[in-house]
Amino acid sequence: MEAVAELPFEMGMIYEGERIRGPDMYVELGGPKVKYKAELTQSREASEIEDGLVKVIGPDLSEMEEGGRYNFGILMEVAGEKIEKDLEAVLERRIHEFCNYVEGFMHLNQRYDIWCRVGKKAYGKGLTSLKFLGMALVKLFKAELPIIEKIQFTFITDESEVVEFHSRALEIYKARDARARELKDEDVDEFYGCVLCQSFAPTHVCTVTPTRIALCGAITWFDARAASRVDPKGPNFPIPKGDLLDEVRGEYSGINDVTKEKSLGEVERVYLHSIFDHPHTSCGCFESIAFYIPEVDGIGIVPRDFQGEAVNGLAFSAMATQAGGGKQSHGFLGMAIEYMRSPKFLQADGGWERIVWLPSQTKEAVLDSIPEEMRDKVLTENDVNNISDLKDKLIEVEHPVVNRWEEEPEEAGEERDLEAPVMELPGEMVGLPAGSGVRIILENARIHADRVILKKEGK
Repeated sequence: MEAVAELPFEMGMIYEGERIRGPDMYVELGGPKVKYKAELTQSREASEIEDGLVKVIGPDLSEMEEGGRYNFGILMEVAGEKIEKDLEAVLERRIHEFCNYVEGFMHLNQRYDIWCRVGKKAYGKGLTSLKFLGMALVKLFKAELPIIEKIQFTFITDESEVVEFHSRALEIYKARDARARELKDEDVDEFYGCVLCQSFAPTHVCTVTPTRIALCGAITWFDARAASRVDPKGPNFPIPKGDLLDEVRGEYSGINDVTKEKSLGEVERVYLHSIFDHPHTSCGCFESIAFYIPEVDGIGIVPRDFQGEAVNGLAFSAMATQAGGGKQSHGFLGMAIEYMRSPKFLQADGGWERIVWLPSQTKEAVLDSIPEEMRDKVLTENDVNNISDLKDKLIEVEHPVVNRWEEEPEEAGEERDLEAPVMELPGEMVGLPAGSGVRIILENARIHADRVILKKEGK
C-alpha cells in the first residue's frame, strides 16, 4: 500500500476487489444503465503526447449530481521504444487492474462494457476530480511497466464526445479481432494464460488460443504473447500445449497442468470448447453467458447488456452468479462475444446447431458467423420469451436440436427424460441466512414447474 502525498486516497493491491454497492455510491460512470462507455489505449510517437498529462472533457466529479449515472470514456495514450501495436489491448486491460488499486474507486469489465463507481467516502475524503484518478494511473503504469516512457490520460464525460469516442473505439476493437481470426490453434506452438482477474476469482485461469479469445473479449493470442514477452512477471504467461487429449472438446495436457498449478489444485481439467463436464472457468468480466436449457436439450446465450430475462426466465445477473467466481459450472460458461465467431465455437456441444436462443441485437452482430442454414432457426426474444413457446417454435422452424430429443413416451403423462446439468444454488434460496456459505447442489436434477412464486411472509 502506498500513500501519495498529493492524492486524497491510498492505493495498492489491498484495495483490489473492493466493491462499491448502490447505497455507498457517489456517482456511477458507465455501467449497464447508460448506453455509451468505452476504454481505449493507443500507442503514439513520443512527440505526440505530454508525459503525465491528465485531461477531463465534460463535467468532472465535483460537477456531477450525487447518485447520477454518466456516459464515460477513458483514453490512455502511451509512447516508448518498446511499445508496439500488439500491446495496446494488453495495456488497455491493465486499466481495470490499476483502477482497482485506488481506494474508493471500482472498475469492472472492459472495452465497451466498463462499469465504474466512486464511493461516497472517497468523494468526501477529496476524490472530487477524475484528474486524481489519472495521476494515480500514471504512477502505477510507469512503476509496473518501465517500457512506458510517456503516458497521458483523457477522461470523457461530455455525452456527445463519449458517443464519438465510443464509435471510434468499436472500430478499433473490430480491427484487432479481425486480425486475430486469421490464425488457428494448429499454427502455433504454445497458448497463453491470464490471471488478471484472480483478485476477484482466485481459481480462475483464462486460456487464450488463436481460436478462443479471453472471455473478457479484450485479449487475443497476439495480445497475450506480446504481454508475456514485455512483462514476464505480469498476469500473462505462455502455456505449453502438451499432448492433445481431445481434439473436439479442446483438451490439452499443457493447459490442464498449468491450470491446476495456477488454481492451486482447484481445477484439474479444462475443455476449451464445451459447456459440459469440465468447462473453462469464468471470472466475472465475461461478455456473455452460454447456458444449457434441459427442456429442449439446447443452449441459449445472453450478453451482459441484455435488459430483461433470457428465455429461461433468468436475467444475466442471476446466471452470472452461477457461471462466475472461478468455478466450473456444468451447463454454464462465461465467454466473449468474439468467441461466437470462432470456427471451434462450442464444437463439442454441436456448435451453432445446438444454439436455440440468442438476443436479436447480439444475433445481428455475429450474423455473418452463423451458418446460413441456421440463421432463421436460432430464435430471439422477438420470437419467444419462455420455455414452453420455445419448444413449439423449435419444431416449427425445424431446428436441428429437435433431432436430439428422445421419442415421446407412449404412456400419457410420462415426461421426456433429457440430460440435466448439475445446478449449484446459494443457501439463501432455501431459507438459510445470506452469507452462510452453504450451497445446495442438485445433480442430474429434473424439475418441472409451471411457475415459481416468491412471497414475503404476511403478503
